[in-house]
Parts: sequence; C-alpha cells; structure tokens
Amino acid sequence: MAYHNELGKIGEQLAVDYLSRNGFTILERNYVYDKAELDIIAQKEKKVIVVEVKTRNSAFFGNPQDFVTKAKVKCMVKAANEYVLTTNNKLEVRFDIIAILKNQHIEKIEHIENAFYHF
Repeated sequence: MAYHNELGKIGEQLAVDYLSRNGFTILERNYVYDKAELDIIAQKEKKVIVVEVKTRNSAFFGNPQDFVTKAKVKCMVKAANEYVLTTNNKLEVRFDIIAILKNQHIEKIEHIENAFYHF
C-alpha cells in the first residue's frame, strides 16, 4: 500500500478515536454510494454528522481542510442524502471536517464543525 494511503487510514483511525473520546457514536465508516465515499458517519445528540477526514504529513502545500473541493462536497452531499433515505433517518445532518497533520514530529487534530452547508 502506498504511503499516502497508509497515512489516510491512520488519519481516519485517529479521527474515529477523537470522535469517540468526545461523545460521538460512530454509525458508519467508509460508506460508499455511487462514486462518493463518506469517511465517517457519526451521531451526537440529535444530529447525524458526516465527517470528511483529511490527513497530511505537512502543511507545506496548504492545510488539510483546504483540499476539500467543491466536487468532493457535491459527492458527499449526494452520498449523505442516500444514507439518510436508506436508513430512514429523521435527524438533522451536519458536515464536519477533521484535519490532521501527522508526521514524526507532530500530531495535530483540528475538528471543524459545520464546515460547509448542503444547500
């Protein structure tokens, strides 16, 4: 497996651990619909939180969250809509980003709530 793929998996596990420690219940990991993948679907209180995890080993080219494109947002909204419909979920949906910088010298997790709106 390529290094960036391994780093992505490590980042997703760090995000799951972070969310679990902070009172979120993990509902799904790597939910796939059509061409879209939702990294984490969690619940806290009366909200479903769709979480995009971006992991980088350096901020040299920009912060991890800067790599969530408009096309990615469009795909995420489409997949989240399918998840809500197929699970008959009536809760409010929120989109978050967890940005992770991880290398030998640093491990920084930033949780950005309401990172974007779905309309």
